[in-house]
Amino acid sequence: MLKAYLLIVCEVGLERNVEETIRSMANVTDVDTVYGEYDLIVRIEVNDIKQLDKVVSEIRRVKGVLRTMTLLCD
Repeated sequence: MLKAYLLIVCEVGLERNVEETIRSMANVTDVDTVYGEYDLIVRIEVNDIKQLDKVVSEIRRVKGVLRTMTLLCD
């Protein structure tokens, strides 16, 4: 199992909509609101890098997502 965190910067005012949309996606295990440079931290669990790429690409297409950073974890 591959675990990753995705840090997300959202368009102002769309943070809750982005959070709700992402929370319902497959392979997303947790979504937290944070304050500072990033607006959301998303925990993702997948079987391999190809599946991670698919999930991250889907999240990046969500309306209101401006920028992401992916962190792989052990």
